[in-house]
Formats: sequence, structure tokens, C-alpha cells
Amino acid sequence: MHRSMEFRKAILTLLVICAFITKGPTYPIDGYPYTNIRRLYYLDQVAEGKLKGTKPIPGAMKSVDDIHLNLTNTKGDSLDSIPIHDAGLQAAINKLFPRLNENYSVAVLDITSGHPTRYASRKETAGYQPGSVGKLAVLTGFFTELAKIYPDSFSMRQDLLCNKEVRAGTWALSDEHTVSIFDMETDVLKRRQVVASDVFRLYEWLDYMMSVSNNGAASVCWREAILMHVFGKRYPDLTEKEATEYFKTTPKSELSDIAIAVVNDPLRAMGITKDEWRLGLLFTEGGSDWIPGQGGSIGTPLGLMKFLIHLERGLVVDQRTSLEMKRLMYMTDRRIRYAGSPALKNAAVYFKSGSLYKCAAEPGYVCEKYKGNVDNFMNSVCIVEHPDGTTYMVALMSNVRRRNSASDHMALAASIDKIVRGH
Repeated sequence: MHRSMEFRKAILTLLVICAFITKGPTYPIDGYPYTNIRRLYYLDQVAEGKLKGTKPIPGAMKSVDDIHLNLTNTKGDSLDSIPIHDAGLQAAINKLFPRLNENYSVAVLDITSGHPTRYASRKETAGYQPGSVGKLAVLTGFFTELAKIYPDSFSMRQDLLCNKEVRAGTWALSDEHTVSIFDMETDVLKRRQVVASDVFRLYEWLDYMMSVSNNGAASVCWREAILMHVFGKRYPDLTEKEATEYFKTTPKSELSDIAIAVVNDPLRAMGITKDEWRLGLLFTEGGSDWIPGQGGSIGTPLGLMKFLIHLERGLVVDQRTSLEMKRLMYMTDRRIRYAGSPALKNAAVYFKSGSLYKCAAEPGYVCEKYKGNVDNFMNSVCIVEHPDGTTYMVALMSNVRRRNSASDHMALAASIDKIVRGH
């Protein structure tokens, strides 16, 4: 049943307001007026008991005024480089690993306010296929290009994110991850895969890339970052026809060079080397049909930790952008793997996970998801903020073959949390 005309007028008013808000009400649960992300409107209605659904856990209920950057201070100033290892924290982290597979690498940084900064790591420079953790590089490249269009106005950047709609096209095909699509007139939430005809706002594409790690959304966001880079201030009014013509008529080698630069150059500007973290391939076959990969992808706990430090210091593009990226990392959807640990239920978690597995024929072996016998990468980056003020960051990467490491990651999350909070 359709809502009343008054309801439709109210929703239209919210859409218009979005373009003028520079500081939203609450976010992300109540963040719809701030972002036009309809998934958030649904969550808000569930949280208030107005719609049936699973309510977010306590740690997912922060408001906009509760989400802040932790290192825009003298503590952050002291982190121009990775600190030396803290002997006590390092000893405690070392004790975890005789019980785990050798193919684990981790970096842990305790930044709790009022306490000394403490760092510990294990095989922090070992390289892994980053999988969907690489979507943070796409997010960074996207916001870097957006800032070039509106260098002096963050509110105008938000206006574009709120209101510009783009179609998925073949770029988003295909991905098994579903997205949450909420119809605000019928109050119906559907979870399904993205199809080529889907049209969503830029903010929603970013949210789908981050909240449920949709590969199609990641390729769309990467595509839009490329278009921002190429068309600059023409981008806000760029039509799909013009964009398609550009991709059809530009040599693939040139497109590949631009695509790689858009997502990797911002990492180099942070002092993250190409051997510490790089992204070399779009996330879907449909995207790769348009733009071939280049150089492969790699990630290390060291490179990912450098990124988290820059984010918390407000140095990813600028302070407003860093904060907005952190908000997009805030887990209000289902928490998985490292972030799914019960020990973190009451904590705010800013998170991205990635995995990639590969199988080969082997007597007695049956290929299953996340149990590859050739490669079986599972990675997480996580900022944890407990209600008691304990705050720390973790970059974890693993390649344990033939075993779904999700349960090990959750157990390791609980152990690391106990160590950091116990010191």
C-alpha cells in the first residue's frame, strides 16, 4: 500500500535537505537525512521498533557526535613513523602464535587516550593477496578525486554523494554478495544481488562496497573515481552516454594506467610503498572486461597499519574526509570474521575484511568456500573503541590452506582484546 501524499512530500524534503547539511543529526543509524542511504533509514526504523527486523548490537548504535578521529592530537603527531615495539605487548602477542598456523601476520597499535602508545607485530612485512581489504584503496581514491572537484567545500562533495545517481551496468557483474534495498513507500526490504539495471546514489554505492563488501559496488565506485579523475569539474553533470563513450574509445592500456594511478597514488602519498600495499585489478569480471589489471595486488599488515594511522590522524585527503571514511567503515551491518567476536559486541568497530581462495585437484580433497588448498587468504583491518575508552587498531592477514579461518580470527580477536585491555 502506498503512503500518503504527505509522506512523499516529507521524504522529498529530506532529499533536498541532504544537499545543505554540513553536520548531520545522528549517523550512521539515523544517517538517512545526512546521506540518503536508504539502508540506514530502515535500520533506524527497526531500532525504534517501528519496523520488524534484527536490531543492531550495542556497539553499532553510535551517533555522529560519538564518531571522531582519535589521533588529531600530540599522540598522532608522534606517529609520523611506526613506533618501536613495546616489550610487554610484544611478549603477550608472541605467546598467541605457537598455538596458531605460521601463516599469520599481524600488527597491533594501542592508542588508548591517557596511556602510552604501544605497538606490537608479527611478520608485519609479509605480503598477502588483500582481497576485499583493497576496497579501502578504492574508497581513498574515490574521495581523493572528489576533493579535486570541490577543493574548498566539503558540503558540496556531500551534495554530489547524496544526489548523483549512477547505473551499475556490466561493471557490477557478477557478485554473489547481496545488498539491502529498502523501498521507503512500501517499507519492504529486499536482499539480492546487484543487476546491471540497478541505479543507486553515490553514497549508496559506497555503503554497499563497505557495509557488505559488494564487489559490484566496488567496481562501480572505482569506475566513478576514474571518471572524476578524467572529467574533473565536468563530472557532476556527466551523462552515462558520455562516460560509456569515453571507456569505449580510450585504449585499454591507457585506461589501465589511469585506474591503477587513481587507487594507488594516494597510498604512495601516505608513504605506503607498492610492496606494502597496492591494488591491481577491478573486483568483477565485468569491470575487468572494460579495464585490464596491472601488476597484481598485495597487502601487508605494515602497509595497512600505516593507512589506519593516517586515517585516525585526519590525513587521508583531509580531516573531514578521513572522518567520513571512518563513518563508512563503521559496522552497522552483520559483523563477520574478526569483527564478529563476541568480545567486541559492545565496542564500536570500524572494519574491512577480505578473502580469496583458490583450489586445485588433489586426491581426497573437496574444494569448499574459504578452504582453498592453493591459496586461502583471509584478512581484516579493524579499529576498536570500547565504552571504557580502550582504543586500538589491528591489521591481521593469514593464508591457512584447507581451513576456514573465520573462527580462528574471531578467537584471535578475543585474545588480542584481552591482552590490550588487560595491560
